[in-house]
Amino acid sequence: MAELKARLRADLAEAIKNRESVRMASLRMALSAVTTEEVAGDAARELSDAEVQRVLTREVKKRREAAEAFAGAGRAEQAKAEQDEAAVLEAYLPTQLTDDELETLVAEAVAEVTEQLGDAPGQRQMGQVMKAANAKVAGRAEGGRVAAAVRARLTG
Repeated sequence: MAELKARLRADLAEAIKNRESVRMASLRMALSAVTTEEVAGDAARELSDAEVQRVLTREVKKRREAAEAFAGAGRAEQAKAEQDEAAVLEAYLPTQLTDDELETLVAEAVAEVTEQLGDAPGQRQMGQVMKAANAKVAGRAEGGRVAAAVRARLTG
């Protein structure tokens, strides 16, 4: 079993014992999403830690979007609940990169692609640069932030 999934299960058991309702609900939801991902596709399989991390990242993003929607609709209580759930799940994710760190990794990715092509990449090679950048970022920044940094680097 993936180490991260085992940690989620152990923390869920602890949250149930301590009657921490927000943490308990967040962890149950996360484990449910992991299980759904495991049985999706042709055959059931065990997810690696990296795959579990991607599922958690996706769930955090859903919670943030829901919180924004609730806040926009004037439902502050529901928005706060979604933010609390996102905060619980973020504790299981690696620390997010700062803008400077992200810029450095994107610059390295552009340099790699430049070396492969023998010429500076342009907008047409954004996919190649994104692939190299995402490999370096490894889930420590949201895809939108990475894409914006790559786009800025390629146009600037």
